[in-house]
Amino acid sequence: MQFILNWPPAIAFVVVSVVTTSIALAGLRFVRKRYPAEVLKENHEVAAIIFNAFGLLYGVVVAFVVFVTWSGYDEATKNLQMEANATIDIFYSAKAFPEPVRTTIQQGLMDYATSVYNDELKRMSAGEISPYSRNALRSLTNLFNNMDQGSAPNRELYAESLRCLNQLAEYRRLRVFSGNNTIPSAIWLVLLTGGLITVSYTYFLGVRNVRAQYLMTAALTVIITLILVLIYILDYPFTGSSSVSVEPLRQAVDVMQRN
Repeated sequence: MQFILNWPPAIAFVVVSVVTTSIALAGLRFVRKRYPAEVLKENHEVAAIIFNAFGLLYGVVVAFVVFVTWSGYDEATKNLQMEANATIDIFYSAKAFPEPVRTTIQQGLMDYATSVYNDELKRMSAGEISPYSRNALRSLTNLFNNMDQGSAPNRELYAESLRCLNQLAEYRRLRVFSGNNTIPSAIWLVLLTGGLITVSYTYFLGVRNVRAQYLMTAALTVIITLILVLIYILDYPFTGSSSVSVEPLRQAVDVMQRN
């Protein structure tokens, strides 16, 4: 299903909705051919009570999952922004260091930001990046660890630069973790099974106007499908056309290149 992530959201919503609605209406047609409205009406009182209770429980579960996935997507966006900000902060702080340390640090930061922007974010969508994999940040960390503190103008500046570097490493790990943080299969089983039962339940409501029942079933199927596709898209914040914006990193690279 990951190919859906590469489609524009509107196309993904339309295509998946058409498929699921077609299946739902085919099931309704099968049931209405076997059971006339008069037979189905006999169970209306009990069926309505059960349907309301089930719909309420399913709605609570769906709302909770949407909230969790949206929170994760929003957190991934903030972590990427903070990662770009930390890169810029260290870059400007490095101007106070003497040569050749200053140039080495700034070049290392440019290499890191460029590597993340051009390579690492793309590889994240395929799960090829580990939070602890070797990258340009590792070289920059080794530079600070092996640096003679006497080369810094003052100990406070060195300590602050090291703190920002640790924050940069933390934001990177959080970014990678958020890219790998998918909804457990057990929750998807509950969501899909609940959606299937909810739509199937409408088959056993005896409505005299069959066209009206087709429209109601189609509308319910489309709504449930849109929500499930939305959850799926939010669950992969760095994959596809709806991925987190990388504009903060691009701007960070531009700023460093101009300075």
